Amino acid sequence: MAEEDYGCFVDWTQMGDMAKSSGTSKLDVKDHVELKKLARQGYWSKNHKLRAQVYQQLIKAIPCRTVTPDAEVYRDLMDDDTGKKALSSIPLPDFVDGSAVPHYCLMADAVTVVHRVISCLEGQFPDISHCPALPAMTALLLHFSANEAQCFEHISRLLACNEPGQRFVDQTFLAYESSFMTFGDLANKYCPAAHKLIVATAQDVVAVYSDWQRWVLGDLPFSHVARVLDVFLVEGYKVLYRVALALLKFYRKQKAGDGTQQSECQKQDSVGVKAEIQAFVKAIGSYITPDKLLEKAFSIRLFSRKEITLLQLTNEKSLQQKGITVKQKRRTVQLALNPDTFSSEVVSAKEMKDIWSWIPERFALCEPQLLFTTSTHGCSLNRFYAHVEGYEPTLLLIRTCESDVCGAFLSTDWEERKRGGNKLSFFGTGECFIFRLKPEMERYEWVVIRHPELASTIKGQSSEVPAEDEAPPDKQNSDGNRLPVGRPASDPSDRLSPFLSARHFHLNSRNTSMFMAGNFDSIIVGGGEGNALYIDSELNHGRTARCTTFDNPPLCSTESFQVALLEVWGFKDTMASDR
Repeated sequence: MAEEDYGCFVDWTQMGDMAKSSGTSKLDVKDHVELKKLARQGYWSKNHKLRAQVYQQLIKAIPCRTVTPDAEVYRDLMDDDTGKKALSSIPLPDFVDGSAVPHYCLMADAVTVVHRVISCLEGQFPDISHCPALPAMTALLLHFSANEAQCFEHISRLLACNEPGQRFVDQTFLAYESSFMTFGDLANKYCPAAHKLIVATAQDVVAVYSDWQRWVLGDLPFSHVARVLDVFLVEGYKVLYRVALALLKFYRKQKAGDGTQQSECQKQDSVGVKAEIQAFVKAIGSYITPDKLLEKAFSIRLFSRKEITLLQLTNEKSLQQKGITVKQKRRTVQLALNPDTFSSEVVSAKEMKDIWSWIPERFALCEPQLLFTTSTHGCSLNRFYAHVEGYEPTLLLIRTCESDVCGAFLSTDWEERKRGGNKLSFFGTGECFIFRLKPEMERYEWVVIRHPELASTIKGQSSEVPAEDEAPPDKQNSDGNRLPVGRPASDPSDRLSPFLSARHFHLNSRNTSMFMAGNFDSIIVGGGEGNALYIDSELNHGRTARCTTFDNPPLCSTESFQVALLEVWGFKDTMASDR
């Protein structure tokens, strides 16, 4: 039997140093941990044939649906020369959303082969409704395939993967849309400086992040994306998040190196920012080697795959509740917070926009809704609870008599405090954060996000069905973010355990998960060796100190302060209110 030629679609004149095979030509490793280590090291990246053989081994090991199209199915479809020519001439399906086929050092006629393979995939996978990454993924695997039937089989197995919690390619608009919301959440938490730059320069941050997959699968030079593929086929989808976050960090570093100060940045159309990032990624080979890119990507200490999957599911659920399941025009965050109609006695519209850039992406289409203010409702803790209970999440804003401004994003309904009876007990999730705006702007997140060594994710515990007494995280209905009180969830998906719930982690100390608490004589945000915020029952006097949960300094210029104004804002679902 003739030896397979894994370079029959490659234009070797474009390959440069990658055309020279070196290093080992054999791999005899089955252990996943060892494969993961070798993939990150680039063990098979120097030998084109070995790389192709390893890809084949990894893809064949992917758990798939019982009936998954293989190479024989493709050969049957291509048996008729007339059909083959017809498939070559038709355009790519609508579900690729206009994504072009990257050349990836392929011969000119290989682009036609990619069209042909994707056209056959369209017929075999009728459930695919949105898959912009498919042209890039198909072109990549064609580069390392012995023939187009093998490429078809490899892509089919990626699409048909049925391993719980694992996926390789987004196949619906809901999954695609929630993925860039998830990326926005991760950028907000793990690339705060880069995220701040995007917020400062782009009119629509969400539109910029919607390109995150294309940065990796489409814009990266072939030498870089091939190294990403080495690891992606071993570790899965999470690798794409890592690499895109690393690209965002490098982009911000380049802007800083150009002498661009954030204070000097002018807001520009998001298309301009997207074009800048795309140009940077395409030219990244001039600045950063493939191994340096992966080194940066894996230096980011992300949440576990389970926790990221839970965040993705939470974002999908939020989109479903808003009726966003198919492609449609998305409103910008700026439209959700209209400076002409927004009015607060504590913060300006600009300051509120800055706070809005910190909140989880699934609330990006919500507009602020004033629930409680001491200037109207008076200084009473009972009235505070009466106005804010049933809303989740909420935003607490405080202005002191010394003109300090601080606050907190609180992930959980204040009604949860009743579970502890009259006893003060903490609740909430790791999405809570505290901040100060004056005298200077700073946000303090859950300490475990910045210091993952303080906790480890619990293994073997289902993150999808919580304990019986645990409140569901997403209880929104069409009335803004008002929660149905006392009504049992009928849909099991309503019982998803909250993203960043403390019970998902082995915490070294309970002091690191004291998010929010309240009883008849006070409300508290942040605990452990002190409270980030303590407000008395008259909503008149407060204290601030360092706490273990957020690892923050005092939020005001003095640790004890008098409250001048206190406001609580909810998140009104503008999409739901329009229907």
